[in-house]
Amino acid sequence: MTQSRLCARAVAALSLPLLAACAPSADSTPAADLVLHHGRVYTLAWPDPSTDGRPSPEAPYDSASGWHHDATAIAVREGRIVYVGTDSGALALSGPSTRVVDLADGVVLPGLVDAHTHVAELGESLERVNLTGVATEVEAVNIIAERAAKTPKGEWILGYGWDEGAWANRYPDKRLLSERVPDHPVVLRSLHGFASWANTRALALAGITRDTPVPNGGEIRKDASGEPTGLVLNRAVPLLDNAVPRPTPAQRDSQVLRALRVMNASGYTGVHEAGVPPDVMDSFERLAERDALPLRVYAMLSARDSALVRQWIARGPFTSANGMLSVRAVKAYYDGALGSRGAQLLADYADRPGHRGVSGGTYGFDQRLVADAMRAGFQAGIHAIGDAGNRATLDFIDSVTRAVPSARELRHRVEHAQVVSPADMARFAALGVIASVQPPHAVEDKGWAETRVGSERIAGAYAWRTLRQAGAPLVFSSDLPGSDWSPFYGLYSAITRQDTSGAPPGGWYPAQRMTPEEAVRGYTVWSAWAGFDEQEAGAIAVGKRADITVLDVDPFRVEPRALLRGGVALTVSRGRVVFERGGSR
Repeated sequence: MTQSRLCARAVAALSLPLLAACAPSADSTPAADLVLHHGRVYTLAWPDPSTDGRPSPEAPYDSASGWHHDATAIAVREGRIVYVGTDSGALALSGPSTRVVDLADGVVLPGLVDAHTHVAELGESLERVNLTGVATEVEAVNIIAERAAKTPKGEWILGYGWDEGAWANRYPDKRLLSERVPDHPVVLRSLHGFASWANTRALALAGITRDTPVPNGGEIRKDASGEPTGLVLNRAVPLLDNAVPRPTPAQRDSQVLRALRVMNASGYTGVHEAGVPPDVMDSFERLAERDALPLRVYAMLSARDSALVRQWIARGPFTSANGMLSVRAVKAYYDGALGSRGAQLLADYADRPGHRGVSGGTYGFDQRLVADAMRAGFQAGIHAIGDAGNRATLDFIDSVTRAVPSARELRHRVEHAQVVSPADMARFAALGVIASVQPPHAVEDKGWAETRVGSERIAGAYAWRTLRQAGAPLVFSSDLPGSDWSPFYGLYSAITRQDTSGAPPGGWYPAQRMTPEEAVRGYTVWSAWAGFDEQEAGAIAVGKRADITVLDVDPFRVEPRALLRGGVALTVSRGRVVFERGGSR
């Protein structure tokens, strides 16, 4: 058998000893561009664990000593991994121009991918007033007043991050904000974007009055006299968003790049951008054309913009020549959020009798548009939070894939899958639908989630283990900027179901916890598969794109709380070092 055929078999089998043997000798091939050595490499090239979390027999794991890494070094040439194995084997491929990095026992993983992001919003938020963690209206207004004192009169002041879930029983209004900040239009978006709070000047510029029609699926809060209070919810949020001046193309590119570099510094080599509007899509295409994207962007077009989606249906799925931009998914919204009581439930909210949320056509879900996109080869990622929203979303996907069997192979997703009826758990597997979940949401929502749905329905909420055992494919993400995008926080949340203080002891509904391997796979192997990138990424193997993350803690072996003290040492995207701790990037 020839060496090339032997190597092809090795790549297919992902057998490390054979992969090492496939490395060409240093005197017959060009030198590597990059060599990483003296590391603890977890290739994740072995099969998935069982649905109860038990490692595969092929995994580098034994019950006596636990996990151990399966390589120590990697060599990269022209953006591809050309060797995985020992230090000596990798160093043999180095030459005069090779960059050789001693990882000093750092932990090497396949490049991390955040599978549900809003990086354009992150870029905007880096320029806005951060109200994340602010506990009261008074505290928030004080912060905004401080910004106003340093801002020329008449300029917009934009903020984000106040928690619409935690504040749901004491929503703010315009009175104090308008009194303290009368000379600037102020719009303050909530943590997850399902509420927005404005002062009198911003309401006037947005044209929101007592006579403004309420959008379907939205709410304009009003006082006893019928005047807007300054708070809008769900599908009324765009009334304020649309009044804010849009960034220029150059400004948008700058925001997007700044956010992507933040993601590089956090260890990410890919993002799935959920709900891309036209100006952000234009920015991604401009940056891809200039080969300026520092990580892979899997763009999910916003189904709230029918013209954009129709344009892409005519154009068809697309991947840029360098592979760094992929456009083959559409993001739609079936219902609202649980915190603001917009999620659609099968029965009344436990804390608001007679109310079941907002959903479907009244929430802007265009079934015909999304179905047409699916028929044209686009993956559907549908936001569904409540148990009724999840059921209706599964029904919709089922109806389309029955009519168009080829659409079944598109790996459709339910974004959040937050509260699922036990009767619907197995349907994810039966329909081949991915449950795209956010581990941080469980620990951030645990203070009020059970109040919303009651003690019985909470059993199907944030139920990752139950979904896995039912056979549902999972993928993990942050939903940034609404939640902290640190991979250490995400891994810790998935493994412990505890907040950063360690509460509650043992974890919130601990039977739903993930193992360390499952948590890591949720940000690597499974994310790559969800973005149709498994041939290129998700594992460390010869022939794959050189997307690599190096950490200073070992998620397979450390006590979980130690993850919160972890740091990123190196991020490599397509063979390029895009972040190095202590470096200039």
